[in-house]
Amino acid sequence: MENRKIKIIFFGTPHFVIPVLETLTQNFDVVAVVTAPDSKTGRKQLLTPSPIKVFADKHAIPVFQPEKLITSNISLPPSDLFIVAAYGKLIPQALLNLPQYGTINIHPSLLPQYRGPTPVQTAILNGDKKTGISFMQMDAKMDHGPILAQYEHAIKPSDTFASLVTDLFLQSSKLLLQVINDYLNKKVQPHAQDEKDASYSHIIIKQDGFIQLDSLEIENWKLKIDRMIRAYYPWPAVWTQTTIKNQKVRIKFLPNKMLQVEGKKPIHLKDFLNGYPEMKERLQKIF
Repeated sequence: MENRKIKIIFFGTPHFVIPVLETLTQNFDVVAVVTAPDSKTGRKQLLTPSPIKVFADKHAIPVFQPEKLITSNISLPPSDLFIVAAYGKLIPQALLNLPQYGTINIHPSLLPQYRGPTPVQTAILNGDKKTGISFMQMDAKMDHGPILAQYEHAIKPSDTFASLVTDLFLQSSKLLLQVINDYLNKKVQPHAQDEKDASYSHIIIKQDGFIQLDSLEIENWKLKIDRMIRAYYPWPAVWTQTTIKNQKVRIKFLPNKMLQVEGKKPIHLKDFLNGYPEMKERLQKIF
């Protein structure tokens, strides 16, 4: 089967899955991209397209941005295969049934571990030493379908969400061509996930990053906060609100002992304490 004749529709949204779409455009006929609607970002709340939409526009690939994924709302071109990577929405079975060869989802965990929206953050929060990539046949249930291939990936002590998710999808982009070819040529036997081993990750909200400095226990919290800082970088970040020199301030705690007072640039802990020496005792609970 000649790859260039295979018509693929890609579902994805964030910047870190661009390498996956690049691999597809270099090897197959990508006839459309489905991504999240433009969203308001930044202080000025400017309407901004997703990174995947920007890439698709540059390569003259038709883009679909439905608010809701139902067949009556979206009329996709004929295709042989869907590829999904961090799209952000559940895809109904009626859509999954459209392509001749079904749908392959790329999930950044070793399924059935950490199904759901935040597997990378969850692995860091739990102190895991390894994670991985799962290529799976997608069904309408969340990260439930049979596995086509899996690859392990070590988690470094310095890894943040940003670095780890980038590495995982870059690695997946390098493996994707072989996985698709093996799948289309029936060289791989899909195997069902073991439901008794299933675990789940959950949606992260801004409040998850909040810590109350005065209530922290030094011994129990230093390791936990280190994991939080790495898992929640760049969003929502670990943050607190406190009073310094009779003013309420919000402080973000960033990787590599960097801190950021709201409205100011990030600075190293040492420089921060030069400006706010009264914070030294409280920050000993973290660093």
